[in-house]
Amino acid sequence: MKETIVRKLNESAAARWIVLMIVAFTMMTGYVVAKEMSPLQYLLELPTSSGGMGWTSSEFGLFAGSRGFFNVFLLMLFVGGIILDKTGVRFAGTLSCVLMLAGTAIDYYAIAFASPLATSNVYFPLLGLNGAPIKNQVLLAAFGFALFGIGYELCGITVSKVIVKWFTGHEMALAMGIQVALARLGTALALAGSPAIAQHFGISIPILVGLLSVGIGLISYLCYCVMDVRLDRELGTTDNGSSEDEKFHFSDMKETIKNPGFWLITLLCMLYYSALYPFLDFATKLMIAKYHVQPDLAGTIPAILPFTSIILTPLFGGMFDRVGRGATIMIAGTIMLTLVLMVFALPLNSSWIAVAAMLVLGIAFSLLPAVLWPAVPRIVPMKQLGTAYSIIYYIQNIGLMVIPILIGSVLQRNTATDGSVDYTSAMWIFTAIGVASIIVAILLRQVDRRNNYGLEK
Repeated sequence: MKETIVRKLNESAAARWIVLMIVAFTMMTGYVVAKEMSPLQYLLELPTSSGGMGWTSSEFGLFAGSRGFFNVFLLMLFVGGIILDKTGVRFAGTLSCVLMLAGTAIDYYAIAFASPLATSNVYFPLLGLNGAPIKNQVLLAAFGFALFGIGYELCGITVSKVIVKWFTGHEMALAMGIQVALARLGTALALAGSPAIAQHFGISIPILVGLLSVGIGLISYLCYCVMDVRLDRELGTTDNGSSEDEKFHFSDMKETIKNPGFWLITLLCMLYYSALYPFLDFATKLMIAKYHVQPDLAGTIPAILPFTSIILTPLFGGMFDRVGRGATIMIAGTIMLTLVLMVFALPLNSSWIAVAAMLVLGIAFSLLPAVLWPAVPRIVPMKQLGTAYSIIYYIQNIGLMVIPILIGSVLQRNTATDGSVDYTSAMWIFTAIGVASIIVAILLRQVDRRNNYGLEK
């Protein structure tokens, strides 16, 4: 009788897709919060007399890069992977939602209630802080965003494991594609909606919306936990009942770090996302300063990227499954990324050029991730995937932490006394990162031919 019940639950398409929608929605709320402050840079940097907070570009860069502070310096990505394997998806997922909720609440308090006038002298050379005064409001918001970052990354790993748990033997690739598409929708909603909400209701209100969203995401995940308890009861397993080979082992690092393809795809991941996501952090103000887009509409142009990827990422993933050519596709994606970033560095100030460039960048935003993540299991054996993904996410977080701080400092040095900002140097830095990603993608293709990973098959 038990076997019949288990088979019914595992074979129930309705149950699987309900689970997917629940956990994908929870992850989507995290993506909303991750980018809700990015399009508010222009408003945050306005003087307090004009309704802003008087932040500098350096302070905004510090905040934007703070999401990875704890993950990088406290190795929380590795800790999160161990927590997930030791305790299971229910505890780890709930913990991730609580951390995201707590971090977002701190951010809301910082922007809504903390004074933008008080400062502290902070000395932290690794972050480019050499004793210069930093607003206490910025430091508090950065702490909240760093706490959010722990839950955000843990949630991403947990949701992937939930999909594997429920969709093994079924529509796993399609489920993964839909989850990514909904995550991109969260990014798009944040980029397009935050400026308009802030203009009409105040700077802190988009963060309050994000806080409420994450709260609903937590409630949704608790509903999933009820279904997951039933599944484990019928399977006769516990929440952390995965096999030993599936668990995180530090001993697996020895084999992983010997793999040249793994390091190339890790470096490619870091370079690609270090050029793309920090660019999105600063893109809204770029649209205002260089292309003269109205502040309440400026976020809609960067939002083209995630909206485009909602449709294209599953399509490109299916293309990789059918025709292969993964290494070649990654080269094409990095070339497109670099050319678009170069266009933004050139003295072309038409808003239509910005829209066209964003459309092309949206294709690159879909093309490379659709191939990069499924390529990892072709390079790394299944038993080492947990270790491999932990290292990839860790190194990626280093880039996502350092580059926004660097770009913020560069923009601060290129800000005139009248408040106008020259983005040329910053965009050439992004372009240089793109060129480096092209080189790594070409090397990856060569190593694939030599070691026969099968990326082109």
